[in-house]
Amino acid sequence: QVQLVESGGGLVQAGGSLRLSCAASRTFAGINAMGWYRQAPGKQRELVATITTNGSTNYADSVKGRFTISRDNAKNTVYLQMISLKPEDTAVYYCHARSIVTMRRVIDYWGQGTQVTVSS
Repeated sequence: QVQLVESGGGLVQAGGSLRLSCAASRTFAGINAMGWYRQAPGKQRELVATITTNGSTNYADSVKGRFTISRDNAKNTVYLQMISLKPEDTAVYYCHARSIVTMRRVIDYWGQGTQVTVSS
C-alpha cells in the first residue's frame, strides 16, 4: 500500500507558474511508474505526464514544452513543474502510482487531488 498526498495547487493568472508535489507514504520500491492526471469539470480524467523508475518521461501533447515531471527518490516525492499556464489547464490534478505485481495484476494508487485554476 502507498498513500499519495498532493500539494501546490492554487489560483494563478494565465502565463504564470505552479509546482505540484506528490508525497508518497513510503519509498518508491515496487512502484514502476508515477504520474499526474487531471480532470476538468464535465470532462474525463486525462494523462498529463508520467515518469518511470529509470527516469523515462512521457507527456500529453497539450503540455509538452510547458510541464516537467521529476522525482526525488530520497524524499519519496514526485513533482510537476508547470509554466506558461493557460485557462484550459484548469482542473483537479491527481497524483498516480502504478505497481506491476505480475503480468496480469496491476495496482493503481491515487491521491485525493489538488485544484489548479488558471484565470485569463
